[in-house]
Formats: sequence, structure tokens, C-alpha cells
Amino acid sequence: MLKRISVQHLTLGMYLHQFCGSWMDHPFWRTGFVLKDPADLSRIHGTAIQEVWIDVSKGLDVASGVETVTPEEAEALRETDFQKLQEMPELKVSAPPPSPQPRPRAAARTHGTAPTSMAEELAHAAALTHHARQTMSSMFTEARMGRVVDSTEARSLVEEISDSVTRNPSALISLARLKSADDYTYMHSVAVCALMVALGRQVGLEGERLRTAGMAGLMHDIGKARIPLSVLNKPGKLTDEEFGIIRGHSEHGHRMLLACGGVDDEVLDACLHHHEKMDGSGYPHRLAGEDIGLIARMTAICDVYDAITSNRPYKRGWDPAESLRRMAEWTNGHFDARLFQAFVKSIGIYPVGSLVRLASGRIGVVMEQSASLVSPRVRVFFSTRSDLRIPPEVVDLSLPGSTDKIVAREDPDKWRFPDLEELWAPPEDEAS
Repeated sequence: MLKRISVQHLTLGMYLHQFCGSWMDHPFWRTGFVLKDPADLSRIHGTAIQEVWIDVSKGLDVASGVETVTPEEAEALRETDFQKLQEMPELKVSAPPPSPQPRPRAAARTHGTAPTSMAEELAHAAALTHHARQTMSSMFTEARMGRVVDSTEARSLVEEISDSVTRNPSALISLARLKSADDYTYMHSVAVCALMVALGRQVGLEGERLRTAGMAGLMHDIGKARIPLSVLNKPGKLTDEEFGIIRGHSEHGHRMLLACGGVDDEVLDACLHHHEKMDGSGYPHRLAGEDIGLIARMTAICDVYDAITSNRPYKRGWDPAESLRRMAEWTNGHFDARLFQAFVKSIGIYPVGSLVRLASGRIGVVMEQSASLVSPRVRVFFSTRSDLRIPPEVVDLSLPGSTDKIVAREDPDKWRFPDLEELWAPPEDEAS
């Protein structure tokens, strides 16, 4: 039986099932073990993690009278938190005073910004991700060698990413989530850039301010170029010293961008402060609330979302829809709640790639958003009534007269469909 408890009640002999919060908040690369080492217990107490799930069927239970939460209670609270976020008034931000720094002209655009379908934009997005991977790989390599980063090429890439997101937000964001272990750091930057543009458009950023948001997403992790690869790509548990080294990437990146010259102040701020939290428990300066700049608060949300939905060598990424609901639990301390609400609206309650069950008993994967947050296009491929795969079929839940609807999220780890990541993308004949 699972119970959620405060870390202050965690003791040796308990079976640690899961941390409540992003794995970026602690140095442990795995869960699912009996807590035996006093040093591990001390390290957990030293992190920002406040609650954990324990499995009392596999380890010690909590003492009588200690307050606990069951999975059913946690899910009800999560849904309540998520509903409250949806009901908030929309956030719109005003533009800051014009920056005194001159902006280099962006490269000529290869495509316009007229809206396109998911199928149409996927072709452009695939070519863009290939180009972006090469550009970011080269940029990180130059930075790793101690050379000054050339931000001109980054600005051109931001323009291309912004255009793609403007045409169709789902295509590039979804493709950028599909990363290999070798290119995670590069493509994470591209994905966060795309998410920042989508979020920026949702809250009313335009023109140069929107490109600033995209640039912050693209460059927020450039400081990881100064982290030893043996630490950055370590597949096992990090030591406290190694975790501290990784946490230093934000300050490394800030210094690197300062050396570039001509980088917008809000990009510099986001690079330095995207790991700050609303309750003041983040790093490196323990800023709180609106002392954290707007673009930095936006970057914090986009950074965490892409990280927790991406597969890593040591952990499978969480389902997109489940990730949003878990992040909703953290808005009281970690994220700006109004910005997170806008983020959810920008990518959908059921983002592309989410595994869902319909009222008809069919299971499918979300492949494209619609005007309605709860009625995306879904590719169904499995029947729970017959317990068999069925021929894939695209169901547009937003169409007038549609009698089906999403009734639940499904856990990919439970079903283990081997082709889940391929199912949301339309075949080539649909894109033609």
C-alpha cells in the first residue's frame, strides 16, 4: 500500500517508492528501494523535497498518528488543484521599457507564419530539429572549449523556431521531446525555446519580447557546457559534490552570456535564475515571488516540463498529461500559478503524446490539439473491451456530433505499448 508522507517522518527501513517533485530537485537517480543508508536519509533531508511516497507492503510503516495521504486522496487533491488553475482569470503581461541594446538583424525566414495543420508542419519541424541539433551541438562544443558563444546564430534559430510555433505549436514541441541520450542537452534547449514561444504568445508577448523569451529558452542551459561530461551524463546516483557541480551551471551560463555582449538583460536573468522557486527555496540566490523576473519564471516552468517528459538513461519520462497534473501540485511553492495556468492553455490539458482512454473503451494517443482544451484529436489503437489492438483510427473529439470523450489518463508504464512515441505522428500519406 502506498502512502505519501513528509520527509521528516521518513526513516531507515522504509521502502522509498517515489519522490514528490521533479527529480531535478535531488541527487537520486532512482527510486524503488529500501532506505538503509543513514547518509542517504541525510541527503534527502538536505534537498528541497518535502514529501515522498512509501510502500508499506515492502518496508516499514509510519508511526501511529502520523498524517499520511493515500493515492486516491492525492489524485483528488491534484484534480482540485488543476481545476482551480483552469478557473483563474487569464494572465496578460505588459511590455517592459525598450532595451537600450541594439538587436542584430535576424536571418531571412524560409517559411511564413500562416497557420498550418499538424501534418503539414511536421515536415518543416523535422528539418528544423535536424538543423537545430547541429547548431546547438556546435554551440555547446565551442563553449566547452572555452570560446565565446556567438549569439547571432542563436537569434536566427529562435526566429525559425518562433515561426514554426506560430504556424502550429504542437509539431515542433512534440518532435523536440523525442530525444536520444546523446543529444538530450542540445534538444532540451530547443524544446524549451519552443515552449517559451508558445507560453509567451499565450500571455500576450509580441515582437522582440517574444523573441527574448525564445532566446532565454534556447540559452538557459548553456552553462552545462562547462560541466564535466562524466558528471553531466552520469547514469547512476550523483554524489553531493557532483550535484553541487551541476547546480553551478546557471552561474557558468550567466558569465558566458555576459562575455558574449549584446545579450538581453532578461535572457541573462533567465539563465541565472531559472532554478529559483516562488517560495524562495531555489538556487543560486534563493529569490522568491516576483523578485524572480517574468522570463525566468516562464523558463522555470518550460524547463521542468520538458525535462520530466523526456526519457533519460536513468529514468523514463512521465506522460505529458500526468506531468501537468504533477506540476500543478508544485505551484504553491515552485511555480508562478498564473504562468503555469497559461502554460497549460498553451500546450493543452492533454498535450500531444498523452495516453488517454475514451468513453467508448478505446485507448489512444493525443496527436493534435483543437480549440477545446478537453477535445483533441486522438489516434485510437486499442480496445479495453476486447483487450486487443485495433486498426489505428483518428478521432476528432471536437467535431460537432462527436459522442466520444476522454474519461481518463492512462499510465504508459502500465500498458508498455512499444510504439507509443510513433503513434501520435501522422503517416507520410496523411501529410501529403
